[in-house]
Amino acid sequence: MMNASSDTAGSTREVFASCYEEYMPRVYRYIHYRVSDIPLAEDLTSAVFVKALNGFKRYRADRASFFTWLMTIARNIVIDHYREQSRRKNVPLEEAKEIADGAETPEQEAVHQEELRRLRHCVAGLSPQEQEIISCKFGAEMNNRQIAGLINLSDSNVGTMLFRAVRKLRDCFRKWLNG
Repeated sequence: MMNASSDTAGSTREVFASCYEEYMPRVYRYIHYRVSDIPLAEDLTSAVFVKALNGFKRYRADRASFFTWLMTIARNIVIDHYREQSRRKNVPLEEAKEIADGAETPEQEAVHQEELRRLRHCVAGLSPQEQEIISCKFGAEMNNRQIAGLINLSDSNVGTMLFRAVRKLRDCFRKWLNG
């Protein structure tokens, strides 16, 4: 991608629209992994692209790839969200989920929800850095080199931490299934 500041207003909009189409699903999945709440993930994803659009003319391709720049914004927005949330002492309401299309039976839906709850519990047992790596890898579909650039670790360090985090998740989930 070229330096955004060299584009005209029309072509800047086109380039940004193209980047939005390409990267929005990955940014959303990363954020959803981090917050486990669909409406919140949608709001935070929106905030990422608003911030990126506002700062697009200052983006410099010689400093980082567009995706890395965008994921840095996403990561900072998630961090800001958790900082703000920790200052508030809100108690979330229980979520009621309707089975809209009847594709799953109530029993299947209950099993699925219990598996998701257990997985969230297992992910919560990881260190913040391991959670970040898991979110980047499986949510944003980033490769180890991209993750390393985002969180300032070596590629091999990311690979090792990812391997260990996945093993911890697998072991935690197995304990639940066998227990």
